[in-house]
Amino acid sequence: MNIEQARFNMIEQQIRPWEVLDPQVLDLLFVVKREDFAPAAYRNLAFADMEIPIGSGQVMLAPRIEARLLQELGIQNTDKVLEIGAGSGYMAALLAARAEYVISIESRPELADFARQNLARADVANVTVEVGNGINGWAQRGPYDAIVVSGSLPELPDALLKQLRVGGRLVAVVGKAPVMEAQLITCSSEGIYNTINLFETAVPALDGAEARQGFSF
Repeated sequence: MNIEQARFNMIEQQIRPWEVLDPQVLDLLFVVKREDFAPAAYRNLAFADMEIPIGSGQVMLAPRIEARLLQELGIQNTDKVLEIGAGSGYMAALLAARAEYVISIESRPELADFARQNLARADVANVTVEVGNGINGWAQRGPYDAIVVSGSLPELPDALLKQLRVGGRLVAVVGKAPVMEAQLITCSSEGIYNTINLFETAVPALDGAEARQGFSF
């Protein structure tokens, strides 16, 4: 397998057609080695248009979804970013290449370890992976300039929105299968949020989100 040819094909055949045209984002996809964040057994599928199992019932999202969410966030080099759902650490590595600092929350300790190992091997120093339930964000380190939820939620918790600073952006996939919308939410002023629906998709629920939606108090 020619890895560089496979990477090029992923970018040109999957990602560009999905309206990912920001040259900085496209360049990052060449620089941050996706195959280094996939489990060894799936390394040859790192560039396929599919979700890749990473253990514990969790997956890496399809490359085009990750790239589109990254583009829509418009990360700046002064941004403090919160990622909910560290998974393999790949999205955190992409974010960290653009941001000042990334805090990534992972509910499963074994995946947090996997992400930390992958990030260390890739020499990514400006990410902290914390173990915890991030469905309601991570208020102790907020507020944030950008938040990305790497899994779907039935609805966005208010607690998460409140951790955006004014001018901050959040991307998440919201809804229940089969109908979900990727959304970009911007905090335009204190307590005021603008939502743009980006595209329809279906991605696995964030860990714990499915169990939680059955309860309302």
